[in-house]
Amino acid sequence: MGDGSRQSYQRSSWAESRYDECLRSRTFQALGTRNFRLFFIGQSISNTGNWLTNVALILFVLRLTHSGLAVGLLAACQFGPMLFLSAWAGAVADRGEKRRMLFATQSLEMAQSAGLAALAFLPHPSVIALYVLAVGGGAVLAFDNPLRRSFVPEMVSPDELPNAVVLYSTIVSLSQVFGPTLAGLLATTLGFGWCFALDAASYVAVLVCLAMMRTGELYRTPPAVRTGREIREGLQYVWSVPDLWISFAMFAAIGLFSFNFRVALPLLVTDSLHSTDIAFTVLYSITSVGAVLGALAVAHRRLVKLRHAIGGSVAVGITMLILAAMPSVAAAVPAVFLAGGATVVYTTSTTSLAQVDTRRDMHGRVLALQTALIGATALFGGPLVGRIADVGGGRAPILVGGLVCLAAAGFGHLARGRVAPPPD
Repeated sequence: MGDGSRQSYQRSSWAESRYDECLRSRTFQALGTRNFRLFFIGQSISNTGNWLTNVALILFVLRLTHSGLAVGLLAACQFGPMLFLSAWAGAVADRGEKRRMLFATQSLEMAQSAGLAALAFLPHPSVIALYVLAVGGGAVLAFDNPLRRSFVPEMVSPDELPNAVVLYSTIVSLSQVFGPTLAGLLATTLGFGWCFALDAASYVAVLVCLAMMRTGELYRTPPAVRTGREIREGLQYVWSVPDLWISFAMFAAIGLFSFNFRVALPLLVTDSLHSTDIAFTVLYSITSVGAVLGALAVAHRRLVKLRHAIGGSVAVGITMLILAAMPSVAAAVPAVFLAGGATVVYTTSTTSLAQVDTRRDMHGRVLALQTALIGATALFGGPLVGRIADVGGGRAPILVGGLVCLAAAGFGHLARGRVAPPPD
């Protein structure tokens, strides 16, 4: 190789190296902040355990009852309390010291997982007792969710906030890769009790990381003043911001019919594709791999606008319709991979919009209203999706969910054109 060619090659390699460095820097910018890095590590471990419990609990109830409606009722028990408690919890989050309250909520969630483990180790566990513990966990989650999400802006500078919000959403996608796989592996080898016990142990990482944070480096906001009108003020604020109420309206429809995926997918696999629990957990993990790649794309491209949520809704609808037509588990693999990527683009854009475009003093209340919406869609959507599957077969809820996503995207596009600011 001549000198000129060698120099040209070296320059090219240097340019590629610099590009990769810039890519990594932009995609993972917020991880340079110590407090957020600790939060990211702790939540990644804990969320993996959380998804381990979520999937294992679904499989456990399905094995005990062999009923789609029973699985839907489980989702209602887990997320229903969020509908009734989240608005109040958001006001509490805006008034309190978030890090200290997170110690309490995360400890209570650890206790709930330990309780599930104790039940699962019994020779004849009670389904009613599982539902009761699910309701208790949902009540704690109603407070924990807005606390965790509104704590993110206190750990990073304003410039790093969009990236931190997206990376936080990536935690859920990452945990969905390993959690369901562990659930399938442990449930079929050691038993369901060990799934829940491992989840309980994972909360130790969260508590240690919270304790290691430097409180002097937090970007705290003054606590909101108690007025007695906090919930009403939160609703009025959402209604005054077009991008927020449009995204919330879209999510209400999509969440009701399309995002009860963890209810619909096991029913599709066991009923229509005539396969096993292991096949479900494998497909769920593949969905999550697609979600991780989608989340990294969102983090790099900063897809946190309403138009991105609308585009994501279209993509979710198309991929769900494709999945509903798949004849076998093997054929469903590429469909669930694409569905995972599309889903995370939609959900991350929607949740990030509520954090990035909301006034700091309204963070807790807006995020709590979004959490209440998640609870409402699970409370009513879980049993509804389960019933649709019982009546129309395992493909029916996937098909209905895809059509609803496309309809919601159409509504969002029309509403944005009429009342939202000019396109960004």
